[in-house]
Amino acid sequence: MNLPKQFTDSMKVLLKDEYEDYIKSFEEPRIYGLRVNTSKISVEDFLKISPFKLRQIPWIENGFFYSEDDRPAKHPYYFAGLYYLQEPSAMTPANLLPVTPGERVLDLCAAPGGKSTELAAKLAGEGLLVSNDISATRAKALLKNLELFGISNMAVVCEMPQKLAEYFPEYFDKILIDAPCSGEGMFRKDNKLIKAWLSNGPEFYSNLQKTIVTEAVKMLKPGGLMIYSTCTFSMCEDEQQIQYILDQCPEMSVVPLEKKEGFCDGMYELAGTSKETKGCVRLFPHKIEGEGHFVALLKKDGELKEDLNGKRLESNVKKVPEEITEFLKHIYRDYNMDELQIFDTRAYIVPKELGSLKGLKYLRTGLLLGEIKKNRFEPSQALAMSLKMNEFDSVIDLNVDDARVIKYLKGETIDVDDIQTARDSGWQLVCVDGCPLGFGKLVNGTLKNKYLSGWRWQ
Repeated sequence: MNLPKQFTDSMKVLLKDEYEDYIKSFEEPRIYGLRVNTSKISVEDFLKISPFKLRQIPWIENGFFYSEDDRPAKHPYYFAGLYYLQEPSAMTPANLLPVTPGERVLDLCAAPGGKSTELAAKLAGEGLLVSNDISATRAKALLKNLELFGISNMAVVCEMPQKLAEYFPEYFDKILIDAPCSGEGMFRKDNKLIKAWLSNGPEFYSNLQKTIVTEAVKMLKPGGLMIYSTCTFSMCEDEQQIQYILDQCPEMSVVPLEKKEGFCDGMYELAGTSKETKGCVRLFPHKIEGEGHFVALLKKDGELKEDLNGKRLESNVKKVPEEITEFLKHIYRDYNMDELQIFDTRAYIVPKELGSLKGLKYLRTGLLLGEIKKNRFEPSQALAMSLKMNEFDSVIDLNVDDARVIKYLKGETIDVDDIQTARDSGWQLVCVDGCPLGFGKLVNGTLKNKYLSGWRWQ
């Protein structure tokens, strides 16, 4: 690989005697990772049904290495949202942020959703996740991944950090910043990043990161925790960026992270930063089975208060439409109708504490229930993915080896007259091995496919 001399010179300074081991790591095959969606299935239960050759990632409780030959992105369990495919080192930041159910969490640079999906799983349906990315195009992929995971207590926003800080002053209990960076840690995985590095190197990203982190601190509650991470080795984007936070925001301090096997301390002496930055974590590809990463955990001084800057969003619906009421009778889950919002013909359940986002660019707030169409209700793909099989009154549950699973995922009509259902007509929740895939409408033993067209098996 033709690595830039400026980069190799900096790595020689950084790694000293270990530099040759780092260079040899480029000869190793690419590492593939899979993270179990614990909001849908436990790790134990997933391992019982997994058809893949998995091996535990030592530092990620719900993370596993898999073989490239397994092709898990082409398996029905992927379409059921049972796991996310993610490079092992990239799983680390969300894993190290101690999120608990009921908290308000911000993923500031969130697309395509690897970190957000794990943060949401930790929330277990309680509290609120705001996932932001300045690119509306990238945010569409972020929204799909959150919906695939069955997440309903979320908002997907497309704004600059400065604008968000105006709306959410000292609002979040936890914040994750997986900052845009020069990507040096991913050169081994994707050598196209080298060309981008030559165009915009570490100094460019360091300046960009400074504008992000100071706005993020404004949104963190006193007593709150913030993860800062990059996939680069550059000290001006890593330890020196943490030092910048400490200097600009004296209310912030580093919380030392546990050094798991293969983890390295922050290189404060080389970086010329305070000894406090030793508590950060560096991951190198010659020390772990993964790519390069940097992670720091910081805390804001003060006492964490639950009601600080609380927001409340009132429902815009005076009377719940009969079409919605009738459809919800099929679901064994209570929805708070005080959180119902209807815009044009679309109905949403929006967490009240999110407040109004008027003036912000966003793709989704809360759970899209579906759409009212000519005196009937059409449930959404997001609603199907948010349910468990036992939460809908009529289900078609297919075995993973049943050829009809792939037909359904391709959007085809399928014959199900051999399957006993609770209702012999109308809406059915289609599942694979007890895990929802989407909706269909049963008519005379035939299932009319309602699987979302943009999600179909290609």
